Amino acid sequence: MADAVNLEAFAQAIAAVQALRSSVTRVFDCLKEGLRNQGGLEEREKSFLGGVQEGLGAVTRDLSELERLSNLVGKPSENHPLHNSGLLSLDPVQDKTPLYSQLLQAYKWSNKLQYHAGLASGLLNQQSLKRSANQMGVSTKRKPKAQPTTLILPTQYVDDVISRIDRMFPEMSIQLTRPNGTSAILLVTLGKVLKVILVMRSLFIDRTVVKGYHENVHTDDGKVTDHATTALLHYQLPQMPDVVVRSFMTWLRSYIKLFQAPCQRCGRFLQDGLPPTWRDFRTLEAFHDTCRQ
Repeated sequence: MADAVNLEAFAQAIAAVQALRSSVTRVFDCLKEGLRNQGGLEEREKSFLGGVQEGLGAVTRDLSELERLSNLVGKPSENHPLHNSGLLSLDPVQDKTPLYSQLLQAYKWSNKLQYHAGLASGLLNQQSLKRSANQMGVSTKRKPKAQPTTLILPTQYVDDVISRIDRMFPEMSIQLTRPNGTSAILLVTLGKVLKVILVMRSLFIDRTVVKGYHENVHTDDGKVTDHATTALLHYQLPQMPDVVVRSFMTWLRSYIKLFQAPCQRCGRFLQDGLPPTWRDFRTLEAFHDTCRQ
């Protein structure tokens, strides 16, 4: 157990600190004034040195007194009990079950995580208007519908959102299935160019796989799948999940001209035998993967 704080010695130590500050101030005042104009040069030098020595002597005495009192004050307890959890620090086998120290560490990390999560949420809300792809044919004056505020959305609401998105893009066909009853799997066919499988949790996209129109969906994922996964991380707006899905589908629709659009930087259709597979998140322009840097 740590020693209790000696309040009387603590008050004396505060007074000693004030005295030490006054002594140091007098020394600096003496140095600032320098040699006075009264008397001869030798007399002024003796007066100056005498004042400095007297001031330094006072500083030394006050410092010694402060050190003496600091030893009498004592140290406060280093334990910070969290209500009844403070009893864990009395465990006699602390080395084998360090529950108290682990609890304190977890409490600190929890506070830190909550603080950084709040900062991240504020930054994402500020950038919400910049994280949506161009909305083709959608009026900016139309009043948005009220969105559910929970992460678990009704099945009928999810089906209605997917149905509206399917009608928005004639070049795409969306087939919705629920093999496990709740989670939805979307098979998106983009013309005769690509087939995309989207695994959804409510109205949030968890996984995406992009394949060529004639490719086997069980083969390894390709470059476009990597780009689609990056797009999922970019289009994030938890308060409006339907906007996220619609923005992602708008971005995905730009691949309808995968083999017809040239790279916006080099102007070529093929580079190393591949078409421009990257699509800008805001402008939807085509780039080769190496040209977008």
